[in-house]
Amino acid sequence: MMEKFKGKYRIESNRLKGWDYSSNAMYFITICTHDRFHFFGEIENHKMVLSEMGEMAQKYWLEIPDHFPFVKLDAFVVMPNHVHGIIEIAKNNDGRNVETQYFASLRPTIEPPLPSKNKFGPQSKNLASIIRGYKSAVTTYARKMNIDFAWQSNYHDHIIRDDKSYHNIANYIINNPKHWKEETFNPVQAQDSASQKGRT
Repeated sequence: MMEKFKGKYRIESNRLKGWDYSSNAMYFITICTHDRFHFFGEIENHKMVLSEMGEMAQKYWLEIPDHFPFVKLDAFVVMPNHVHGIIEIAKNNDGRNVETQYFASLRPTIEPPLPSKNKFGPQSKNLASIIRGYKSAVTTYARKMNIDFAWQSNYHDHIIRDDKSYHNIANYIINNPKHWKEETFNPVQAQDSASQKGRT
């Protein structure tokens, strides 16, 4: 499984051209800490042991739907230096959803819409606003506690288009702690890969 996803979901995305990121769909998200520093804890015996910051990263992730009612959460995991998660944007057509951009069971049926352009200027109630709100909450907590914490400036996203992709990604997220030694976000693994390239 790890080999299958190596490199595939690790490329910094400039977002898919023509896609409306406020539209209903499921998105695989990865958010990294600055310099991939281990703020969130460590892997012990193939299980994630959360630090104080890790517990807050998990807490605020679970609270996303409280502030973005059109969001449904799916598989997610807090790793030592990043967060993997599936976010589903599932808006009603009545326009009554309300969001606040600041805040302190797996489903197999996926029918994302065709790509469409936002004709009404800057996107609101979209994926970027969700991630911005989440990152802001974690960062604000760290500042209050005088923890020298920072996120990587951007995030990775992948639009999930079919059931097979969904199940593969969900299993990848759930089993991520078991495969930490092979994970490309693992600094030791990244260092080994760089060393091997240097020998070739």
